[in-house]
Amino acid sequence: MAFLTHDISMLRLFETFLENAPQLVLLLYSVLRSNKAEPSQGMGICTAFLCVTWSLLDYHQSLRSFLQDKYEMGWGSSVIYFLWNLFLLCPRILALALFALQWPYGVAVHFPLVWLAMFLWVRLQGTDFMESPGPEQLYRAMVAVILYFSWFNVAPGRTLHRSIIYHSFILVDSTLLTLAWLWGPGSPPEEQHPFLIPALCAALPCYLLGLLLRITYYRWLHPNVRARPRSGGDEVDADGRADGAVEFRSISEPCELRGVSEPDLVNSRLRCLAQSHFPLSVLAEPHLLNGAAAV
Repeated sequence: MAFLTHDISMLRLFETFLENAPQLVLLLYSVLRSNKAEPSQGMGICTAFLCVTWSLLDYHQSLRSFLQDKYEMGWGSSVIYFLWNLFLLCPRILALALFALQWPYGVAVHFPLVWLAMFLWVRLQGTDFMESPGPEQLYRAMVAVILYFSWFNVAPGRTLHRSIIYHSFILVDSTLLTLAWLWGPGSPPEEQHPFLIPALCAALPCYLLGLLLRITYYRWLHPNVRARPRSGGDEVDADGRADGAVEFRSISEPCELRGVSEPDLVNSRLRCLAQSHFPLSVLAEPHLLNGAAAV
C-alpha cells in the first residue's frame, strides 16, 4: 500500500500535465477568444491553477516521505513551495494561451519543438528510472511534457546550473510567444483585450517573484537547511556527490514486531527518484544515516 500510494502520486502528476495543464490553456484560450467570461469560468480557471500547483507540492511531499531524514516540509516551507510554483506557472500558461489566440495552428509546431528539446535535455542527464530501455524512453517523454510547463528535477547533483538554463530558456520562450501575440496580424491587442495589457505588465514581475521565492525556499526554508548548518554555496536539491548515500524509511517494522523474519522490500522506482531529488550533503549529521535502507 505504501508503494502504491507513492506510485499514484507520480501518476497523478503525469495526469495533471498531460491533461489538466493543456485543458487549462484551452480554457483560457476560449475565454480570450470570446472576450467574455462567466463567473464559473473564472472560478474554474483559478481552481485549475491551484490544482496543477498542488499536484507538484503533493508529489514533492510524497517523495520526501521516503527519506530517513526526520525533517519533513513544514507549513511555512510548503506554502512557499506552493507559491513559487504557482507564480512561475501562471505566466507560462498565459503566454501559451496568448500565442494560441493569435496563432492557433502555431501551437502544433511550438509544442513538438520545445518538447523535443526537453526530451533531449532529459536524455543527456542520463535518467535511470525504469528497468528497460523502452519504458525509460516513455518516462523521459512524460518528463519532457512536464518541463514544457514547469521545472522538474530528474538527475542527481546540484541543480543550480540546470535551473538557470531551464528558467532562462522558459523566460525567453514565453517572451517570444507574448511578442508574437503583440505583433501578430489584426487589430491592436489593446483594442481587442484591454485588460490583458495590465496582466502582461504583471506577468514578468510575477515570474521574477516566483524565482525569488524559490531562492528563499532553498536558502532558508528547505528542510535540509533546518536540519544542519550550511558552510556556503547554494545547495538546491543535492550537493553534487556522485557517491552520496540516501537512507530511506523502512516499512518492514511491523514484520519485526510480529517476530516474522522477512526480507526488506525495495521499490526501485521511488528509490531512484529520491536519490535524484534528495541526496544528502556531506555535512549530513550521522543520525540521519541511521535506519533501514529499504523502501
